[in-house]
Amino acid sequence: MRVLVTEDDDDLRIAVDASLRGAGFAVDTASDLPEVDLALSVNEYDCAVFDRMLPGGDALDYVAGRRRGGWAVPVLFLTGRGDTTDRVEGLAVGDDYLSKPFATAELVVRVRSLCRRSGRVTAAATASHAGIEVDPERYEARRDGRPLTLTGKEFAVLERLVRAAGRPVARAELIAAAWDELLPPASNVLDVLVAQLRRKLGRPAALHTVRGVGYLIRAD
Repeated sequence: MRVLVTEDDDDLRIAVDASLRGAGFAVDTASDLPEVDLALSVNEYDCAVFDRMLPGGDALDYVAGRRRGGWAVPVLFLTGRGDTTDRVEGLAVGDDYLSKPFATAELVVRVRSLCRRSGRVTAAATASHAGIEVDPERYEARRDGRPLTLTGKEFAVLERLVRAAGRPVARAELIAAAWDELLPPASNVLDVLVAQLRRKLGRPAALHTVRGVGYLIRAD
């Protein structure tokens, strides 16, 4: 699945890129419309993500022009403008609309759904490791058959850990999977989320710390 992400905010573009790559997508990025033109001239995409306001104009007008030329790739618009009129305008041209701030876990789910609309993509595979199973198609997680009630960020972090199949996952990669902003180095939000996940996973312990690196899923 190949996705084009167009966002002029460097931090947000990097975070979205990392999250989508971590979820198994091939990602190209652009910061303005000329870069989009270049990307579209050399690659085919299953989905495109556009920040609504870009240097050089409104991405909605750009996509509308492409649509008139027969371009049919599903489009998700990102915007800080969340009133009803803006959403209606965006959905009239694109296929989905996500207001900032957003959880990258939600973005990944929406992009995966849009990719399937392209007709070239099958549903994302369920992943399992150490008795823990994550199903991104249904947004469900289980341990030894027991359903887990997770927030979007918890699901995103757990999915990344399960797909690593016992390999350590760096803190920065887990943060990019669940947060749309880059967190200060001293922030402890990931540690808090991991503590919550450990409680929900229960005993025996499965989520382990790798000091100086990050975390991994391993059966004791």
